[in-house]
Amino acid sequence: GDDWADVTRKKIGFIKKVCDRNPDKMVFWIDVDCRISHLPDYIANSSADLIGFQRSFGAPMQIGYNNRTRFWEPSFWGVNATKQGRKLIDDAYALEQRAEIKATDDYFLEEAWRANSRLITFQMIPTTGIMRERAMTEPGQHPPFFSFGSSGNVADFKDKVVQHGAAKKIGTRRQILRRVKRLELLLPAAIKNPLRRMADGVGITGLLTQGKPTHIDPARQTALGRMLNAGMNGKKHELETAKWDFEKKFLASNQDQATIDVASSFLYYSDRPSEKIIPVTWWAKPFPGNFGDWLSPLMISHYTSSKIVLQAPTKPAIKKNLVAIGSIGRFIKPNSVVVGTGISSEEIELSKKADYHSVRGPLTAAVLSRSGGPQVDSFGDPGLAISEVIPLKRGKTNGRVAFIRHFSHLAIPVRLPENYDEISVLLSHPDQIKNFLQNLIGYESVITSAMHVMIACQSYGIPCGLVNFEGFQENVHGTGIKYQDYALGAGVEVMNPEIIALDLTRLDSDHLVRDISVSKEKKLEVLDAIKSAIARFDN
Repeated sequence: GDDWADVTRKKIGFIKKVCDRNPDKMVFWIDVDCRISHLPDYIANSSADLIGFQRSFGAPMQIGYNNRTRFWEPSFWGVNATKQGRKLIDDAYALEQRAEIKATDDYFLEEAWRANSRLITFQMIPTTGIMRERAMTEPGQHPPFFSFGSSGNVADFKDKVVQHGAAKKIGTRRQILRRVKRLELLLPAAIKNPLRRMADGVGITGLLTQGKPTHIDPARQTALGRMLNAGMNGKKHELETAKWDFEKKFLASNQDQATIDVASSFLYYSDRPSEKIIPVTWWAKPFPGNFGDWLSPLMISHYTSSKIVLQAPTKPAIKKNLVAIGSIGRFIKPNSVVVGTGISSEEIELSKKADYHSVRGPLTAAVLSRSGGPQVDSFGDPGLAISEVIPLKRGKTNGRVAFIRHFSHLAIPVRLPENYDEISVLLSHPDQIKNFLQNLIGYESVITSAMHVMIACQSYGIPCGLVNFEGFQENVHGTGIKYQDYALGAGVEVMNPEIIALDLTRLDSDHLVRDISVSKEKKLEVLDAIKSAIARFDN
């Protein structure tokens, strides 16, 4: 009988039959395991002979055969009712019919493309059209519409079907990372957890997972790196000079501007008059910064005049460092001072030698105890005390709902009711955070998928609903333990995310919203823990 490869090549004949039956209509193909939320006008009304995503959904700056063995991604594409468009399909079908090789549909499509590419007009669908996990949205982009799915057969047939010439090989670092992940799945927790903690502590995790520069222009990348480095190291004049030089030569993309903005945020904390320095651990990315993560330097800086510099979670820590807000317990080092930190999964081992002043909640404390660490009974995420650091009075509201997504949900194509206003969590500078919170208290209620937005609401007494999105539950890392851990540590009712459909116009949000407030006593307890942790750096 036919195997998977044999079945896929029949796609070419099927598409030709559909084209022949519809000579005056554009024809689209989508793989059975993929889906679209809608067909955008710029695709449906394209005048190009051929339209689709670049192979592997590459971005325009990565276009070409120096990066890919084939040009087109075969999971979704369209061919127009034009002479050249239909010739492409005819040629692919003719080859499929006569070829005696073992090959899949994308081989024949690629051959037809190579034979006709000089005469074909084509249109690339932007990569922002893909509903990617943890993807960022950019101002002015078309809403994402396409979700990729994989049958799992590709790997099984990789060496059994004819392929086009190989592109550059996978880097050594990526190969090692893949092998390490496969090995980790086979190891029992008693071996896996200590090895993972060792890899995190000495910087192996950071080395293997750090991203590669996406710019093809080394001068631009160097200029951005110069600004970022100046901001992180408190060099105000150098940052201003580097920014001036950049603006004279380059036009900043959205990603470039995010880097420039976050450099200024770093500078705010690193360019203080004090000679003392406190390295603080938090997730600085995605640039320009995520509201919840950037609460860490804001909260710490409020109670010290010391410079605050970033100690990246995955980098080795030579000096004593402070770990606070976030589910970053896995990255606590033996020389860390810990206040209010949590975990995203119980399947980890925490450093038993760190200096613990508090943790997020009792579930984190239990993992610490099981790891051989001290008994900790002071609980509370530092974010719950934000209303003490930035005191704002909640007065008359605007009667509307603020809709705020976790940054990993930004690319999901949701539909919002008329009385919803979307607010972004992508910010880092203290002035931006204050404006964000000032805006927030003016709303009747908040619907969010970001835990620290919920925590901020409970700090200020803003009715809030916590949600996740149907089909995208895995975007936020972890097992979900952090929600219960936070609530138990804060002394409030547990709120786990409620799974909702992408069309919120049909949603009765009233049953999602709860009016929960953190007590004054708990806020003061958390602030005492912060001050106690900071005092460790006075010596």
